[in-house]
Amino acid sequence: MVRTWRPCLLDSDRCDGRRPPGRRMPLSGGSPLVKNTVSEHMSKTRSPCGPTAEGGVELKFKATEPIVQRLLAGFALVGAGCGGPVEPPLSAMCGDAPLTVAFYALFAPVSYSADENPNSPGFSRHMGYEADLLSALEAMPGTGLSFVRRPIADWPGIWLLPAMPDFDMAGGGITILESRTLDDTGVRAVAFTSGHITFRQSLLVRSEDAARLSSYDALTSAVRVGVLAGTTGEARLLQITGIVDGSGVLRAGTRVETPAGTVVADGTGAFTITAAMASPVLEGRTRLHPPSSDMPQVVYLGRESGDQELFDALRDGRIDAVAQGEIGSGEAAHRSGGEFTVAARDSLAEFGGFTLDADARDLLTCIDARIDWLTDERRTGFAEWLADPSVFRRRAALWPGGG
Repeated sequence: MVRTWRPCLLDSDRCDGRRPPGRRMPLSGGSPLVKNTVSEHMSKTRSPCGPTAEGGVELKFKATEPIVQRLLAGFALVGAGCGGPVEPPLSAMCGDAPLTVAFYALFAPVSYSADENPNSPGFSRHMGYEADLLSALEAMPGTGLSFVRRPIADWPGIWLLPAMPDFDMAGGGITILESRTLDDTGVRAVAFTSGHITFRQSLLVRSEDAARLSSYDALTSAVRVGVLAGTTGEARLLQITGIVDGSGVLRAGTRVETPAGTVVADGTGAFTITAAMASPVLEGRTRLHPPSSDMPQVVYLGRESGDQELFDALRDGRIDAVAQGEIGSGEAAHRSGGEFTVAARDSLAEFGGFTLDADARDLLTCIDARIDWLTDERRTGFAEWLADPSVFRRRAALWPGGG
């Protein structure tokens, strides 16, 4: 595998989910799942060290979350000297209390529940690539990490859950995007860990349509492409086909079917779709009709049941393609027994990570060091795990910072 060193992302002015010092976050909105409750569950406290390098930044901690106690138990903090941040030694513990992780339950083989039925005991059992990565983090000697895993079936906004009192961390194949770190008020609410998995978007089609739909250029208004709302699969499809501009603004004349009726985009920011948010008027969208014949129709499925609803629609002929990550498409093609195939692949590489509360900086640094060790600085990832699911466990046993 080619070694990759934390490349900057398409819509970001930083690398690996963390902004450069002194740079102001772009205001790009948040997720309808969280609304303004992030701010409601935070309290502000002035840094005991006075003004910071960024000009007297106020630190915000959740009043109901004992994250500080966890970190005090694990690190030798700067303390009374109020010096700059220091890197924790490899032997430092990340904490001494379990972290509650929200994991997306419907993204096999990256992150999924053993049973998709929310009423079954198996729904709470975390499976897949990220499940094994978290287990390896727990197994690293002297780290002190343990996770309580809670399944989440509703995708939009899952990345913002660590900014709320009930969760410390979120995962499930979440693409690292600067826009996903901000709440609806434009305040930075979460931060991403190091990227641990590489994604590329793709088109999954019926095998008999592979030649006809071999590239994104073949997607005309006669082609119906299924997507899951709020994903990078949706966002990249709209970008590649020109239905939105670089900021996610729908082209004038685009018609969108919603529960409240059909709306027509006027080319302004009032009609915007990105991987992090959608304009309120577009909430619950079910179908998008393009403004030009050289662009596809977009059909929205899977809000409650995930990718399986998209695959069923492809099999039944209700849609002609599914726009989603290559990993999910490859898994679906494999399971279909030749019925489906991956016909087109996006050239853009994306990286996925976990999210934590934006103010849990020491915890983030501690977890990052361990993720980078487990993935061998991204030399080991999904392909290696697929070939040998024990790869992260074996790597964890070699961790040099054990007690």
